[in-house]
Amino acid sequence: MKVILASDHGGVNLRKEVADVLNELEVEFEDIGCDCESSVDYPDYAIPAAERVANGEFDKAILICGTGIGMSISANKVKGIRAALVHDLFTAKVTREHNDSNILCMGERVIGPGLAREIARTWVSTDFEAGRHKRRVSKIAEYENK
Repeated sequence: MKVILASDHGGVNLRKEVADVLNELEVEFEDIGCDCESSVDYPDYAIPAAERVANGEFDKAILICGTGIGMSISANKVKGIRAALVHDLFTAKVTREHNDSNILCMGERVIGPGLAREIARTWVSTDFEAGRHKRRVSKIAEYENK
């Protein structure tokens, strides 16, 4: 599995926590920043990361901003992306099992580092169940391809 990791200025600290988790899990990843605390625009990080997942260069992405909302909205504009905004362990698991999410979005101003680490660990480690869920995910792809 290959993961691309990115944040805007509002997610720098949490992104470092998630990078530690990926290292612990021995997951190959690329961290594309940002590495500043001055204001940057989340679409400038979310969209390129999402494109690299959509084109198959990466299997998944983890995107972090202040709330996770801007990253998730931006990433979901890219065809083939199923970005999920997650702030608890249950939805981290279910969004992988049922929705086959390929991007995890979190908000540094919403959750603390301990929870973010567990969410990332759960999300990366959970597989898509397929079955009846595959039909539903396929309907999304069909709509995108109209």
